[in-house]
Amino acid sequence: ILSQASQPVSAGSLAQRFSVSRQIIVGDIALLRAGGADIASTPRGYVIPAQEDTGLPCPLVCRHTAADLERELNLMVDNGCTVIDVVVDHPLYGQMTGQLSLASRYDVRQFVEKAKHAAPLSSLTDGVHIHNLRCPSEEAYQRVCEDLKQLGILYTQGGTL
Repeated sequence: ILSQASQPVSAGSLAQRFSVSRQIIVGDIALLRAGGADIASTPRGYVIPAQEDTGLPCPLVCRHTAADLERELNLMVDNGCTVIDVVVDHPLYGQMTGQLSLASRYDVRQFVEKAKHAAPLSSLTDGVHIHNLRCPSEEAYQRVCEDLKQLGILYTQGGTL
């Protein structure tokens, strides 16, 4: 099902299809991953990552409050970039990554709705986090950087600009 899906597939929809609980699906996906299956978990469900990603991989270090989360992500997707993930450096657990796969305002809106019920990873690090983007061009990446600078969200050595 995942290999044929063009969109993420939720654990709930898989559970309904196979007449099992959502927790059974979550456990089965964990077993598949442990066996080497490349299955990513996104805020909208499970996906098998594309083997050939197009675009430039571009990391960005940002810092902001939860109030600027939607504005930050919309700025990225509005410039044609896909927000692959978010990474924080946790003092106890080390590097923690959350898969996002956000490519449109619709994706961002869905993520922000879910974030109303759970704290984002950046809340663990005083708002400091890394986003790995996939951008269509160097120009798109530079636009994102410049826009984030203007909003005071882009983080540089010594703090936010």
